[in-house]
Amino acid sequence: MRVVDGWDFDIAAIGEILVDFTDCGLSEYGTRLFSQNPGGAVANVAAAASRLGMRTAFIGKVGADMHGEFLRESLAAAGVDTRGLLTDAEYFTTLAFVRLGGGGERSFSFARNFGADTRLSPHELPEDILTGTRLLHFGTIAMTGEPERSAQVRAVELARSAGALLAFDPNYRANLWPDERAFRRAVDELLPLADLVKLSDEETVLVTGERDPERALDALLSRGASAAVVTLGSRGAVAAGQKAGAVYCEGVRCRPLDTTGAGDAFWGAFLTQVLKSGKAPGELDAEELRGCTAFANGVGAYCAAHFGAISGMPTPEQLERFLSDVGCL
Repeated sequence: MRVVDGWDFDIAAIGEILVDFTDCGLSEYGTRLFSQNPGGAVANVAAAASRLGMRTAFIGKVGADMHGEFLRESLAAAGVDTRGLLTDAEYFTTLAFVRLGGGGERSFSFARNFGADTRLSPHELPEDILTGTRLLHFGTIAMTGEPERSAQVRAVELARSAGALLAFDPNYRANLWPDERAFRRAVDELLPLADLVKLSDEETVLVTGERDPERALDALLSRGASAAVVTLGSRGAVAAGQKAGAVYCEGVRCRPLDTTGAGDAFWGAFLTQVLKSGKAPGELDAEELRGCTAFANGVGAYCAAHFGAISGMPTPEQLERFLSDVGCL
């Protein structure tokens, strides 16, 4: 593993990209209104890291339609390299419809069979990006069918063979899987390859069999992760590393508006801080790991307090003002 510069990118991400149509209530005529927002968990992570100063790239597919153009423009505006974002005229850009509940929590309905982001094939992979990135981030949604599954597995192999760190967020979405067993099979295939892993507290039992966050982290480390995090929503996060042990960081208090992408913003920020440390993840001590987690909590809170996922990712200057306003600086 290389931990010095000389890479083309700090972070590359492969997987789903889609348009979130977020419920905005009713029009004066009683029809439901939706706001168009760029999204997709792995794309969100790339955008979050880019907004924080990382050199990032995204690998995936969109349709040759207005939504695909919107996503390409949105990633580029966030500073993400889009050379690996292909356009497929035979399939539509994947869509998600988001309903917000109390506290900004959300539920999803997907238009994905067959969306363009499910059609990425191994022969279409940009090998120069995959062999030129310090870290590759991926999830499980690309493992739900072919050819995207084979493309992601090959991408992980290429990046790993070139010495990149591998970061994994399973990001369970029940309505995209036939059953929990299929999801766990995908996790079991990818988890042993990952250096860095993120779970939400809602996923710990499903992925590790453990409800307690620290026990879940122990399970992740025992399966090969160098460092791992369990996010706890507004309560913050618990992180653990091979050297550091477990550390808890309290969440940043804010008034949540839309939690879509908040976990992705957290993860993009956490990965950014790990790379900035210049250390291998497993070599971070407790104070360093706590610093990465506290910074990520702030970025996640900023995203939750703003509308949209990618549109709610802060720059360092915006983050500093936000933390000052909520009394954290």
